[in-house]
Amino acid sequence: MQKLIKDLIQKNNTKILLIVLDGLGGLPVNGKTELEIANKPNLDALAKKSACGLHIPVAMGITPGSGPGHLSLFGYDPVEWQIGRGVLEALGLGIELKKTDIAIRVNYATIENGIVKDRRAGRIPTNESRKITERLQKKIKKIDNVEIIFRPGMEHRFAAVLRFPKPLPKGSASIKDTDPQKEGKRPVPVTSETPQAEKVAKVVEKLISSILDIIKNEPAANFILLRGFSQVPDIPHFEEVYGLKPLCIAIYPMYRGLARLIGMNAPTLKGDIREEIDFLKKNYADYDFFFLHVKKIDSYAEDGNFKGKALKIGEFDSALPEILNLNPDVLIITGDHSTPSVLKSHSWHPVPVLLNSPYVLGNTSKAFSERECLKGEFSIFPTVNLMPLALANAGRLKKFGA
Repeated sequence: MQKLIKDLIQKNNTKILLIVLDGLGGLPVNGKTELEIANKPNLDALAKKSACGLHIPVAMGITPGSGPGHLSLFGYDPVEWQIGRGVLEALGLGIELKKTDIAIRVNYATIENGIVKDRRAGRIPTNESRKITERLQKKIKKIDNVEIIFRPGMEHRFAAVLRFPKPLPKGSASIKDTDPQKEGKRPVPVTSETPQAEKVAKVVEKLISSILDIIKNEPAANFILLRGFSQVPDIPHFEEVYGLKPLCIAIYPMYRGLARLIGMNAPTLKGDIREEIDFLKKNYADYDFFFLHVKKIDSYAEDGNFKGKALKIGEFDSALPEILNLNPDVLIITGDHSTPSVLKSHSWHPVPVLLNSPYVLGNTSKAFSERECLKGEFSIFPTVNLMPLALANAGRLKKFGA
């Protein structure tokens, strides 16, 4: 699809704004979803005059991670381009990765008697997490002949990079996550899944042991869980494929990492939706495509906080008029995946989406919700088709064939 799109691109002065409300889709509690109980008059009014639908990030029944979900939104087939979260986290935190690197996304966790009590160490404050990570970097610089790089992230997260002396063969990052994915279980042992990964696994085992010696007396962050072992892939850049100059506006590092991987400008930001909107307005004249990411909706859902997720949707809604005042030629509001609060995790359910431009049918959905989007003109469709739809509505695609 990208090759076809690249051949049809024509440039103009239109602007495309993609807003990703992380983990947007949900499931009913007492008959209604988080979107259906949220106070969102602006989203509902916009949905009425937009093209609405539900999109599927990977395939029917497949639960996407955040990486595949966002890649698909950007028009990259997530099955073809499988990128580990370690790479995304490291790039997002400003680490320049090399072909000699293995990148890992790490959670501080709480463990008691060998059992994981809290996979996120109570979401310890970012400042506290940063101090612990900086202490690790002071005390651990090399294991065997491998350089170790740590970089603190948001709350309980940080990145670890193993920098080997020579480039590594493909398959070297094929190591199972040590995160059991649920509390009340033992951590998963470090397990290599290919012969190429055995050397890396031995270094990882020593790394874990060294870290635990340092943090074992921490009240909450007394353990670590490693996820997303990965190497840097070769992937075509967004501007090269779509002819759009892109800007990423995201607070959380992983999303900046994904944006940087495909060549977006993704400066480090702090704050919340208020700071993101201010940054959008400040830079609006200088770019063609804007990716604005809103995280906390997903965080509340993963904590099982149904009302909290709905309130966060309402908070975004109250900020929407300020965004609409910019008058983007194409505005898309959606999520990268569904995170129903009742499941406390990502799910396979299709994700609500609205696309607003002068060239949509509209008046097929009465509100912005899962049920109403199903009635929309897009119905249910693969997420990778969203970028071609955005380009078409922006007048950036020539006719195919004579």
